[in-house]
Amino acid sequence: MTDLKWCRRTTGKIADLLGACGFAISANTIARLLHGMKFSLRVNQKKLTTSSSSDRNLQFDYIAHWWQCEGLRQYPRSRQLLILADSGGSNGCRRRTWKIELQTQLADRFALNITVAHYPTGASKWNPIEHRLFSEISKNWAGEPLDSYQKILKFIRTSSTKTGLAVSAYLDRRHYSTGIEPSPEQLYRLRLEPHDTLPKWNYTIKSNSH
Repeated sequence: MTDLKWCRRTTGKIADLLGACGFAISANTIARLLHGMKFSLRVNQKKLTTSSSSDRNLQFDYIAHWWQCEGLRQYPRSRQLLILADSGGSNGCRRRTWKIELQTQLADRFALNITVAHYPTGASKWNPIEHRLFSEISKNWAGEPLDSYQKILKFIRTSSTKTGLAVSAYLDRRHYSTGIEPSPEQLYRLRLEPHDTLPKWNYTIKSNSH
C-alpha cells in the first residue's frame, strides 16, 4: 500500500550469501547499496515498560549474589536447582499452583532443593534465555505472519549464530488442564522457606524426600 521496500535478512547474512556465490562484499557496502535503492531494514520495536518496582535493582543484585556465592559453587554436584522466573503469568510469584508443581514434579520427584528468584515486574527480558535464545529467534522470524505450526517450528529450528547457537523444537499436542487449585493436603506438604531478602520473590522449596 506504500512505496516502502524492506529487507528481511540482515546485511551480514546477505554478505555471507553473496560470498558463497563468489561475490566478496562487506555488510556496510550492502547497507549503502540497499539505502540507495530505497530499501529499509526491518527491525523489532521495543517499548518502555509501563511500571517498575522500587526493589528492582535490589532483586537483580540478589540473583547475582546467589549465583556467585551459592549456585556457582554448588553446581553441578549438589542436589540444588536455581530457577529464574517472571513475576507474572502461570509461573508468577503469587501462583500457589506453580509452587505446588515445583514441589511435586521437581523437588520431591528428583530429591531437589529448588531456589526460585523471580524477576521484578517488567524486567523479564533480563532472563538469560531471552537474551541468548529468544532474541535470535525474533531476528530470524523478523515479524513474518505465523500462520501455521510448521512455520513457527521452522523459524525456531533455523535460528543460529556465528558463535554456534543451535535450536531444537517440537510440537507438544498434549492437553493440559486449566483452573486447577491446590488441595489443602498439597498446601500442607509444601516445604517453602521464604528468604530474608524480598521473600515475595525469593524462596526455596525443599524436597520431602530428604
